[in-house]
Order: sequence, then C-alpha cells, then structure tokens
Amino acid sequence: MALRVIIVDDHEVVRLGLRSLMDNQPDIVVVDEAASAKEAVEKSVQHRPDVVVMDIRMPGMNGIEACKEIKAYLPATQVIMLTSYAEDEMLFDAISAGAAGYVLKQGGGEELIHAVRRVGQGEALLDPAVTQRVLARVRLATRQEQAAAFADLTEQELRVLGLVSEGRTNKEIAKALFLGEGTVRNYVSSILSKLALTNRAEAAAYAVRHNLHEFLEELT
Repeated sequence: MALRVIIVDDHEVVRLGLRSLMDNQPDIVVVDEAASAKEAVEKSVQHRPDVVVMDIRMPGMNGIEACKEIKAYLPATQVIMLTSYAEDEMLFDAISAGAAGYVLKQGGGEELIHAVRRVGQGEALLDPAVTQRVLARVRLATRQEQAAAFADLTEQELRVLGLVSEGRTNKEIAKALFLGEGTVRNYVSSILSKLALTNRAEAAAYAVRHNLHEFLEELT
C-alpha cells in the first residue's frame, strides 16, 4: 500500500517541486498540499496521512506548533521537518513536539524520499548529535522540575521524605537518621505543611510522582 503524504510549505514553488518528486514514486501518493501550518493541521485531520512533510519556519503558526497539534489528533501520523540548517535551534522543540525527524532543504531528492519511506514505516530519522542534545535538554528540564517540587524542603527533610516514601515508620526513620522520634515527627509535620499535604500517604505519592529518590541521588 502506498504511503499517503501531505506537503506543507508556504512557498508554492517548493510545494510543486516536492510534489513532482514524490509523484514519480510508485509507493508514495501526495494526497494534498498546505500553504500554512494552520492549513496543515486541518488537511491532516481531513486526510489522516501516513506522513506530513513540513517546513519548520512559516509565517504565523510555525511547523512545530502544527506538528504538536497533528500528533495530538493523529498519533500515528509521522511528521518530517524541512529545515535549512541542521543546527536550527527550533529542531529541539520540533523533536519534543513529536517530529519523527528532519531533512535539510538543500539535500537531494533521494534523501527526502528515503526519509519519507523510513518514517512511514515507523522509524525515527534523527541525527545522533541532535538526539543527544535533545535528551540532555529533557534531563535538564526534569532536574529543574524536581528542584522546583522540593525547593522548600531542607536536605534533612528530603531524607525524611525519602524514607516516608519507602513506607518507613517514624521509629525506623529515627534509627536510620540517628534522630529522636519526636524530631522525626516534627520533620514530617513540617514536610506536610510545606508541600500542602494532609498525610503520609499523600507525601509518599508526591515523592514518587516527582522522582525524589533520583533527585536525592544527584544531591549526594
């Protein structure tokens, strides 16, 4: 079965060139074209294509925003970003938005056809260097989110919360941290107050949800 493709670019000449290239492929069918990101979303929802080949930079809504919306409506549809620069800062956001990869505009036609076929089969088409940088950003964002979640707690309160999340009793926590049980009770009360929680079960769930143990490992 032929791959169904939508071409998105605000320049008509580019769209015509891409259509001409793909129309010569027996296993690819261009079902429509779009001149804007907004139109790309509308036509994708209408045609439910296998692949959308999308210019990353367009007036108004850009290709990244369109990619995010298309993936929200059509998770199975793959999006390839067309870009002029491999180091384009927008590529990070595009991959985070769900793009399956990117192709340089100055690349040859065979490269684009190969990319369409690969992502159409469910493969990713990402430069390893860009992928590593994206993952580094994701890890940084995760650390920042964790830091914000526990920003009001002292290191000792974090340790107490970590043990609470393991289901330890006050007596067990006191023994583990060489503290008195009364001191542990005070710490637990302080933690609940700072995090606006009502009981130990909620505190444990909060700790797990925000990956406290991973956060504690980075502190040590």
